[in-house]
Amino acid sequence: MPITTLSSRQFNQDASRAKVAAQAGPVIITDRGRPSHVLLTYSDYKKLVGGRANIADLLALPEQDDLDQTLTPSRELPRSAELS
Repeated sequence: MPITTLSSRQFNQDASRAKVAAQAGPVIITDRGRPSHVLLTYSDYKKLVGGRANIADLLALPEQDDLDQTLTPSRELPRSAELS
């Protein structure tokens, strides 16, 4: 997997070149000669983070519609906070 390095100026002038390069591997974008950002394809990013899903994504799954879950509201009254 080749790693491409572009300066911030090169990236700003030719973002499409950076996108094409990201198809082959990560693109390191430098600012004053020092690495500052990395451009990845979305599929490479998902592999990197392990495909972790957040709670909203999990609740939105269509197979969750057939779950029989009955939630009963709490009858407890709120208690005052003890601040001592």
